[in-house]
Amino acid sequence: MSIALYLPEQGRILWGMENSWQLVIDCTDPRTMVEFWSQAMRYIPEAPPEPHATWREHWQALGVPDDELGPGVGDLPESLVDPQGNGPRWWFQQVPEAKSIKNRLHVDLLVGGGRSVEFETRKERVTHEAQRLADLGATIREVMDLPEMDHFAVCMADPEGNEFDVV
Repeated sequence: MSIALYLPEQGRILWGMENSWQLVIDCTDPRTMVEFWSQAMRYIPEAPPEPHATWREHWQALGVPDDELGPGVGDLPESLVDPQGNGPRWWFQQVPEAKSIKNRLHVDLLVGGGRSVEFETRKERVTHEAQRLADLGATIREVMDLPEMDHFAVCMADPEGNEFDVV
């Protein structure tokens, strides 16, 4: 992603700086989230940097104290990457508290093909994917079947209750 940075003291814009990002999801059980979302996104667990066997070993080599890591943190992969190298990294950060309120940000899984695809075909694609995700542990919360608005989507929740839509 290219960004523009305005430098007011110099009265100019600096273009072309690269900016990368990752999605961080707080959760109580990173292992469950990695298992679910790797299947949902068709991503793969991120291997630790060489020569380390685990992320915990890597973080310890960087000097992160064990008491900051907590039991089991980093023993198994806690992040996912796009095997094609196009999408952002997803990191599932272990926190002690469970999700308690509605997300202010959510993921849309775009599987229908967009409005250039016939409504019934999109509906079939979305329904099929929503059922696949439910079989993996997601919960269907609401089906939005609005042919008069040319819109069909399924609102779902991942295994820890984070909302997402299949569109």
